[in-house]
Amino acid sequence: MKLSIDSFRSVLEQFPATSHYLIAFSGGLDSSVLLDLCTGLRERESFPRMTAVHVNHGLHEAAGQWASHCVEVCRSLHVPCRVLQVDASPKPGESPEEAARRARYEALRRLVQEQEILLTAQHRDDQAETILLQLFRGAGLAGLSGMGPVAPFGKGLLVRPLLEFSRQSLQQYATAQRLHWIEDSSNQETAYDRNFLRHEVMPLLKKRWSGIAKTVQRSGRHCAEAQLLLTRAARDLYASTKHPQRDTLLISKLASYDEATRRLIIREWIRAHGKRSPSAAVVQRIVTEAVSAGQDKAPRVCWQEGEIRRFRNELCCLPRLGPFDAFAQYDWEGHGRLMLPGSGWLESFQQSGQGIAERLWNSGRITVRFRTGGERCRLPGRRGRHTLKKLFQEEAVPPWVRQRMPLVCIDDELAAVGDLWVCEPFQGGRSEPCIGLRWVRSFFGPSPQPSPNGRGDKEDSEQWMR
Repeated sequence: MKLSIDSFRSVLEQFPATSHYLIAFSGGLDSSVLLDLCTGLRERESFPRMTAVHVNHGLHEAAGQWASHCVEVCRSLHVPCRVLQVDASPKPGESPEEAARRARYEALRRLVQEQEILLTAQHRDDQAETILLQLFRGAGLAGLSGMGPVAPFGKGLLVRPLLEFSRQSLQQYATAQRLHWIEDSSNQETAYDRNFLRHEVMPLLKKRWSGIAKTVQRSGRHCAEAQLLLTRAARDLYASTKHPQRDTLLISKLASYDEATRRLIIREWIRAHGKRSPSAAVVQRIVTEAVSAGQDKAPRVCWQEGEIRRFRNELCCLPRLGPFDAFAQYDWEGHGRLMLPGSGWLESFQQSGQGIAERLWNSGRITVRFRTGGERCRLPGRRGRHTLKKLFQEEAVPPWVRQRMPLVCIDDELAAVGDLWVCEPFQGGRSEPCIGLRWVRSFFGPSPQPSPNGRGDKEDSEQWMR
């Protein structure tokens, strides 16, 4: 298909309408063509408001000049231009390409508001390169589907209206319109995978199969259709396997499926938690180490975005737990918020008839620490003093929560266990002013909520994963 304002308009009409287009504008050939097409369409007919957005990664010595070029081009076209500065430093295990892409899309994602559309200039050859790179990395159907023409992004949408056009057609359009664009010298460096594929591999493939970009793109569409059907099946399987009240997987139900189906369910579950799927090796570890472990085991499988733990009959998907000093002790004046690095924070509030007696709270020295072993608590309405280990087991508190549970002491005597229990000597009377506690966990979810008598009524008290 030849690229023109008319053909571009026909493609754009296939996507949802908007009152504001954000145009990703690097200043290179592709985005210069996209911006020119939009302004050309604006001259012919009514067109939504548009804003060009240039992301300055700061990685090239000419990055400042490129930003100035983009601002000047937009000024000449009477298009507002925003320049975003980002930190594109690679994270551990991340390539420079991945880091730049992540930083760029994170910045753009924050910018897109409801009902707005971000337009990007990827074309057919970009799509073919993306699919082949995914193939070389051993990707599954999702990776081999390539880039979708439209996807949720930020609070709005991301649309790629040039995917059906070749790089050559963009070049021809740019030459005919006498456009001026930036040539990034790093695009010629074949040390980068995409550049190596573009400059060394694709020309050789095109000598044998001239239409390879188009056929690879077609294969990507087939994979996308198959992935859509697989995703629908995965959602149904996930719904039948997860806990009815929490976003955990029930081991007993998961174990009834073959390994391939287990892997499918686990990937869908992780995706539902808003995390990128881990590698095939990590998913297999989850199946072999976590699903197959005994109930008395506590396996932990980590990857860059999170970790999977098993507790009793459930698999739990958590963020990576940060550093934590189990031997730290904090003095607290008892009001406002007490920050607990690696464990969130504690808040106190006044209430009547339930909690720590306010007279004791205001008259003693308050300190907060964590378990060292052997702590005991006498609960109101229960005989004897019980170890925290026994109480945690009764209330099905997971080990990683027990470890970081703040213990509140008054004059060095245990007064409260997080916001779970108040020890009987410090419990206020029914009609006297009391202090309640709220533990807000930074590492995972809301605090457990036990049954009122502190006994193990599992259906009511196992709130630790909600």
